[in-house]
Amino acid sequence: MPKLLIATNNPGKVLEFQALLGGLPQLELCTPGQLGLALDPPETGSTYMENAAIKALAFAQASGLPALADDSGLEVAALAGAPGLHSARYSPKPGATDADRRVYLLEQLRPLPQPWPARFCATVCLAWPDGRTAFAEGECVGEITPTERGDGGFGYDAIFVVAGTGLTMAELSFEHKNQLSHRARAVQAMSAQLSAIS
Repeated sequence: MPKLLIATNNPGKVLEFQALLGGLPQLELCTPGQLGLALDPPETGSTYMENAAIKALAFAQASGLPALADDSGLEVAALAGAPGLHSARYSPKPGATDADRRVYLLEQLRPLPQPWPARFCATVCLAWPDGRTAFAEGECVGEITPTERGDGGFGYDAIFVVAGTGLTMAELSFEHKNQLSHRARAVQAMSAQLSAIS
């Protein structure tokens, strides 16, 4: 059975990818931990696509397997698209946690008029050890809420209300999130290439 490496060290993303890729029974999914890979490629790209490619290619070449990585971010209109590409590092505090980043984002928004429209964006990259790549994108629109709600998900999920649901991403069931999320939509757009892995 062909293998596909989920190219991330983020436990939340691993769980999401495992669920999103569960409909591809012809693939055996692997994680870096299972293969003993301790890679942390520097995200030096200037776009989600470039960062996704950096990660996917590094893991594919280190493992000898096709690898799927994503780069994603939260873009808030009132902050001119920030934190965007820097979502995972959006805090002046060294060693900041997800909770620290949510607090900092809300501090930046509080002086600004509501509503605070926002969107999550994701680009997934499928890379092969020989350097070939394929890309797909997804987005989820909504707005930022000033009060954290829900205990699911990770990152900014607890302050992002998904358009049309009235719920934050952290209040959605795992299954519902994996139908609506930016990452889910990007993986769905990549389904033909994933199905062709042999």
